[in-house]
Amino acid sequence: MLWWLRFLVFSAVALFFLEFGIEEMVRAYNVRNPVDFLGSFFAASFIIVISGTLLTAFIWRMILRWKERNAGEKAKRINGEKE
Repeated sequence: MLWWLRFLVFSAVALFFLEFGIEEMVRAYNVRNPVDFLGSFFAASFIIVISGTLLTAFIWRMILRWKERNAGEKAKRINGEKE
């Protein structure tokens, strides 16, 4: 149970930073100075890429864990029926 809670918290944090990166990208387009625009744009892009990748990885690990658990329960039922 602690494993699931930990990965749900990690996913929530990654989702927060993904939203923050998108908001920063929108703010970058309102900047008048080209140098400030480039800094904000690339920082927002970096935040979006990193947080999106982490969110995908966390969700992928949760799905794999869920499939492993269900496969183990299914194997126990099958083995229990044979005995």
